[in-house]
Amino acid sequence: MTLFIDDRRIDCDFKEKIRELSGQNVALCMQCGTCTASCPMSADTEVVPRKLMQLIQLGLREEVLEAPLAWVCASCHTCMARCPRGIDITRVMEAVRQLGLRENVDHVNLSALPAEQLRDLPQIAFVSCFRKLTA
Repeated sequence: MTLFIDDRRIDCDFKEKIRELSGQNVALCMQCGTCTASCPMSADTEVVPRKLMQLIQLGLREEVLEAPLAWVCASCHTCMARCPRGIDITRVMEAVRQLGLRENVDHVNLSALPAEQLRDLPQIAFVSCFRKLTA
């Protein structure tokens, strides 16, 4: 992923908004990559936890909100447990999801699912999905 940075794309308040919502100081991240090595979802997305933290540090709001990582995060807390700086990256992912949902874009649409899939999926999956993916 090639990243071009210019002044028009930087949101100076974005990092502070993430800090406010998550209670975590992403500026402490030293880009060691331990979170990415620990993450079970890293193989499924181009923007890995280390990269997402870097994008937040740079104030690149659009790139952060477009990255699918926050939505596929398993919230397993392995990244947090292994972070040498003690950053709770899971809370950062939740903050990114909250900011994305404030854009009023739902990431799941029940009417788009086939009827047999709706019938077979457990209800708790829907509850979890709505909590995490709908505005």
